[in-house]
Amino acid sequence: MEIVEEYGIKYSKPEVVLLQDTGIGVAESAARTCYDSFSNSENDVIKDIENSMPTSEMCNDINSIEESKLLDDLAWTYFHHSILEHANLSFLVRGTSRGVLQEHARHRIQAISVRSTRYTMSSVINAYVAARGNKEFFIKKVLGFDMFVTCDRDYNRLEIGAMFDKLAYQQSVVDNFYEISVAKSSLSLLDEIKDSSELYDALEEGKKKRNVGDAFKHIISDNVKVDMVVTFNLRSLKNYFTLRDSGAAFFQIRWLAEEMKKATPKKYLDLIVKSK
Repeated sequence: MEIVEEYGIKYSKPEVVLLQDTGIGVAESAARTCYDSFSNSENDVIKDIENSMPTSEMCNDINSIEESKLLDDLAWTYFHHSILEHANLSFLVRGTSRGVLQEHARHRIQAISVRSTRYTMSSVINAYVAARGNKEFFIKKVLGFDMFVTCDRDYNRLEIGAMFDKLAYQQSVVDNFYEISVAKSSLSLLDEIKDSSELYDALEEGKKKRNVGDAFKHIISDNVKVDMVVTFNLRSLKNYFTLRDSGAAFFQIRWLAEEMKKATPKKYLDLIVKSK
């Protein structure tokens, strides 16, 4: 994990892995279909499908194509980018931020699945319930969750302290606070276990409260880490890199674009990123 300082605050950069890619062969096949020019391809398998349907083995060969002069011409000479929509890439992203997510989601032509705060906040709420008003216990416990892109311990203590204060306020105005915080089957633990550490462990081992984030999403900030899987077609990825791998972009989404670009194989980059 790489740590970078911006504007006096230390941040961790996101990590990205390419999960799958469909290849550029389908895009060339589509382009050759438009022009009825299969015989002009430098790739033998593309020539072979001019007059016959491809077998499964031929499809594998198509998906393994590494270069296509036609696609290069369409991308950089004729700017016929719609043909690039036939190639897709899926990335696993770990450790970007909720602040980045708001900007990332503006790129509409993508499939995106994001770690849900509705279903994954139970440990934070369990820590608050177990703390029984002990703010320091809560701060120390949540510091161990590594849930922020910010890396300064003192800064994160402020973040977590603010979360505690919001929960304490909510508890003061809601009559059924514990009922909305923990599963019904775990409510008896609050009377049975007095030690905060033991209570936290018991709550963690018990059934999780369904949709616990509905009541408590308000406590977290844009610095909370986000994991997601995203799938772009190559044309959309070109637009993403153009706009987000730029000095004009928010620095955190620029980091994400840079890591996605590092994970993108050269055969795709050659069609969407102009060599300098």
